[in-house]
Amino acid sequence: MAAPDSDSKPLFSLDSYHVSAELGFILPDPLVELPPYYQPWMDIALRVPELVDSHELRFHINEMPLLSSQFLQKHRELRLAHLALSMITMGYAWQEGENDTVKMLPHNLAVPYWEVSQRLGLPPILTHADAVLANWKKKDPEGPFEIENLELLFSLPGGDSVRGFFMVTLLVELAAVPALRNIPVVINGVRCGDTEAVATALEAVCQSLQDMTDALKLMQAYVEPSVFYGIMRIYLSGWKDNPCMPKGLVYEGVRAEPMEFSGGSAAQSSLLHCFDELLGVKHEAKSGAFLTRMRNYMPPAHRQLIQDISSRPSLKSFVQQQASERLRQAFQHCVTKLLALRSYHINVVSRFITVPAARARQLRHQRQELEAEVISRAPAALEERGTGGSGIMTFLKTVRDQTKVALLPEMSKETMPHS
Repeated sequence: MAAPDSDSKPLFSLDSYHVSAELGFILPDPLVELPPYYQPWMDIALRVPELVDSHELRFHINEMPLLSSQFLQKHRELRLAHLALSMITMGYAWQEGENDTVKMLPHNLAVPYWEVSQRLGLPPILTHADAVLANWKKKDPEGPFEIENLELLFSLPGGDSVRGFFMVTLLVELAAVPALRNIPVVINGVRCGDTEAVATALEAVCQSLQDMTDALKLMQAYVEPSVFYGIMRIYLSGWKDNPCMPKGLVYEGVRAEPMEFSGGSAAQSSLLHCFDELLGVKHEAKSGAFLTRMRNYMPPAHRQLIQDISSRPSLKSFVQQQASERLRQAFQHCVTKLLALRSYHINVVSRFITVPAARARQLRHQRQELEAEVISRAPAALEERGTGGSGIMTFLKTVRDQTKVALLPEMSKETMPHS
């Protein structure tokens, strides 16, 4: 049943998308040092938590020399520079919490940060590609890729919970690697009409989605909800759709008008975008617009991969046209596992944002021992929002419900998990 022209076009492959066979979207072996010229950036970036704590970070940044980005040559040098400057920027913006924000990033930080961002095709703000994908090293280089053998290159205020948050997210990315590797197998199998190859690949994707959910379950062991909500979360926040910084931020020496950029969000991971495009999950207008905008916060090669998956013939249509029960089950199980992952993510967000937000509101009304509670230090303006700026629970539930629509119609009732 192969199409007549099936051999005239090359097979789909991940080779041109900066995707590693072993690590997926994770940056392999991130550099830990920049050329000595850039040591002033590194010295400050490595001390962000302590300098925020002593209220000295802004002073040190204002004293920093203006350095040219021209001596950064290789991709991994640029990624390390972007990560370091991102950490410095988040600390600078939020050093005093929501009450004493800044209107301008000084030119000695803003100009090189903008240059590095332009060269990478990333925005000048901390992204998932920085804080998670490029912010790790193994303690023992020969040891396993497991949480006890991993450490961050740079951290933010929040102690061990910061490490836990970024490292667990990294392990979710790692768990997705077998699924990513099988995306070309699915696409090429659909093109050649190879039902068995597609079914086998989808079974691997399904297992990988389950492993991602299992990895995400480590969050409760490694991250303290009150620390995430009360201390960490503001440092992941951006200056778009954020009442604390309603006009955005001026990047001095780059542009006179303020610019708006969203904070970190799970929607900046390319993983679920790829699976949505593969499985034919269609999002409604508002949540879809937010998800599409988050693609601008991904490395361009990863963004291109999502786009290219979306332009391939429909997998769902292929499954519906074939008479293979195994293929139908494999597709159905993939959608069900994606649904389960999104449902569990809602559970995590509830534990780390919704419940602490309710506690913070209660404390404010009672005005009791506010300072004794870490949770009360959280910015009130962010109570019901994700750090990416979305109204979080409505958004997540809408995205989950749209995932259900991708299920094959006849089987939707018996395979759909209960909400």
